[in-house]
Amino acid sequence: MDFTFTEEQEAAAEAARGVFADVAPDSVPSPSLTRGAVAEGFDRELWARLAEADLLSLLLDETHGGAGLDAVALCGVLRESGKVLARVPLLESCAAAAALQAHAEPELTSGLLAGTGRGEVVLTVAAHGRTGHDPAELAVTARPDGPEWVLDGVQTAVPWAFDADHVLVPAHTGSGRSVLALVPHGHPGTTLAEQISTAGERLGELRLDSARLPRRCVVTADGAWEWLRGLLAAGTCALALGLGERVLRMTADYTGTREQFGHPLATFQAVAVQAADRYIDLRAMEITLWQAAWRLGSGTPGALPVSGDVAVAKIWASEGVRRVVQTAQHLHGGFGADVDYPLHRYHAWAKHLELSLGPAAAHEEALGDLLAAHPLSG
Repeated sequence: MDFTFTEEQEAAAEAARGVFADVAPDSVPSPSLTRGAVAEGFDRELWARLAEADLLSLLLDETHGGAGLDAVALCGVLRESGKVLARVPLLESCAAAAALQAHAEPELTSGLLAGTGRGEVVLTVAAHGRTGHDPAELAVTARPDGPEWVLDGVQTAVPWAFDADHVLVPAHTGSGRSVLALVPHGHPGTTLAEQISTAGERLGELRLDSARLPRRCVVTADGAWEWLRGLLAAGTCALALGLGERVLRMTADYTGTREQFGHPLATFQAVAVQAADRYIDLRAMEITLWQAAWRLGSGTPGALPVSGDVAVAKIWASEGVRRVVQTAQHLHGGFGADVDYPLHRYHAWAKHLELSLGPAAAHEEALGDLLAAHPLSG
């Protein structure tokens, strides 16, 4: 692949840096000191600024008021978002809109997508299934019934579920097919129960009890959910990368000024080696992220299906972000746990991202299955 960014991709990242420049990670109460959610909803003021900068419509075509960019551009913006722990449904709303644009009927997308690009309509995705471990599409059944589809099941840990206007829900038909159902907030036959993430954010357990949707609200195109799942994974890897980069910078600043025995901590070999190892982690996270995002955005064929590149990116992001924050805590000493210092917030968000990505061992097993099914030649 070509790792050179286009002018448009670089411009999107630069615009994101400008929007996120004054975002403070401690703009809400600390999750360590808060019983329940740290806030009722996401940062609406920041959401409006993202819309003004045209960063909510990156993946939308010009017909929907968008820039027509790709997954690489979105991941570049999400990387900047992760650096400041931005509390907005940027990944979920943009990814859901892109999936609907690519696979839904115009009857559904007309007007809806333009609204998402302007920040007037918020979308989210139920991507964690019933337990957070099993495939999300298996948690909900969907069956056609005349002019409607009927949905039953449970999706757990739905991000921004109480704030979104629509939830895009993966489901299975019982015949091995996956569909995507666009469920409006408060739709008859649906209930939401509050859940709290490790970062203190408000999630929702979505229950569907014979929820009926018109046929136009269910996307049946082959590969729609698989592509969306890959984009969500790549976006989460981008958030982890940005978070890890900011944490390593915080660690470098701290160890460069904190002195022991009359010398900065950073001058000790044991400290420098640990920091260097984490830098290597971040570079591996970065290169595997761009490989996966490029495959998703370009559709370029490879020796393995794109899910193989996504699995590699998830392996590095899940393990890498954990190692980065653990090393940062170690090198900060007790200062890293001080609730008046932002590192503990980054640690909580990193744990949430790690759990969202899933265990590296599971992705390694999936990658092994792909290699067995698609043996690489000589």
